[in-house]
Amino acid sequence: MKTFKKILLILIYSFFLSLFALFLWKPYLLSVLKNRTPGAETYKIFPQEISHKSDSAFHFIRSARQRNDLDTLHVLDGNNQSIPLKEYLKNGQINVFIVIRNDSILYEKYDKGYRDSTLTTMFSGAKSIISIMIGQALNDHSIKNLNDKVTDYIPELKSNPAFEEITLKNLLDMKSGLEFQDAVGGIVKAFFSDEAKYYYTDDMKAQLMKVKLVNKPGTVWKYKSIDPILLGWVLKKATGKSVAQYFEANVWKQIGTQYNATWGLDQVNGLTNTASRFQVTAIDFAKIGRLYLNKGKYNGKQIVPESWVNQSINIGAEKPASAKGWQKSAHHYLWWIPQEGDNGDYAAEGMLGQRLYIDPKTNTIIVQFADHGAGNYPYRKISRYLNGLPFSYPNR
Repeated sequence: MKTFKKILLILIYSFFLSLFALFLWKPYLLSVLKNRTPGAETYKIFPQEISHKSDSAFHFIRSARQRNDLDTLHVLDGNNQSIPLKEYLKNGQINVFIVIRNDSILYEKYDKGYRDSTLTTMFSGAKSIISIMIGQALNDHSIKNLNDKVTDYIPELKSNPAFEEITLKNLLDMKSGLEFQDAVGGIVKAFFSDEAKYYYTDDMKAQLMKVKLVNKPGTVWKYKSIDPILLGWVLKKATGKSVAQYFEANVWKQIGTQYNATWGLDQVNGLTNTASRFQVTAIDFAKIGRLYLNKGKYNGKQIVPESWVNQSINIGAEKPASAKGWQKSAHHYLWWIPQEGDNGDYAAEGMLGQRLYIDPKTNTIIVQFADHGAGNYPYRKISRYLNGLPFSYPNR
């Protein structure tokens, strides 16, 4: 019996010693253990940098009569079940759902104390925002060419041979070839994933300096956080401004925003997580959609080059590297662009159901903030229904 107790104590001691060594080796794992899957307010544990609102706000028109007929419009959920939109919103734990057409708010639903002014993290919706800024930096010549090597802007990376041939275009296409382990495949895999590491680390530079190359740059598409984070670092080096400062001056103060937006850093004065820590209100997120609907213009002033807007939301003759959902959305310049059917719409999409949907065909913007999301792609049906246009899902 004494021998058994001794062995048990040794095992317990070894277990805790191993845990101590693990957290000493990878300290960010403590944050992963404590916070697990991030939620809408997890960003608050990180240092923030503010992009200040416009001096003069633009206001969408609120229709006197809401389109409550949308409550009963049937859409497909993530299980390909046809259910009323009202049920879809409930099942997806959707906190904000705003439908805007021709600058008029036709339908809005809120839950759990949310309003259109509630600051919420967009997760991967941030990727589309860094795409906008890269286009502006090209236009103001802070960045010379998308074919430039990333090391032209971040010389520190020259010490890692993985970055020798990676271009800005490779990063924008998510074809850097850099190693990245996603969080899919169970709790243990998620815990040790690169997804968790880059979200919770307090030193992204140190992690990036160690990353390995697993594919030739420009050849293999893989959805990952590293590439947009590197673009944020490039922007900071190229412009001499932080991401939040550049965004404020060149976008946020220029489009009639009513509220401040924030960007999460890995540490004070550190790198901005341009892959997943952009916080915004729903009503102002819609103004990004309005900016792109208007081909980059606000009040007659060109904020984002029209050529960049067109280049970002059309894949042209390029072969899609991805085909998500029935709409076969291709990931292009950090936007999601459907290729199926009578398309032309596109979206910024983030984890847990954060969405900014834009449909130029019907001049419609939809903003969705959620705790989970009900899945599928109901937005095109909604936009076409409101405009009296025919729509049918592909055969299931």
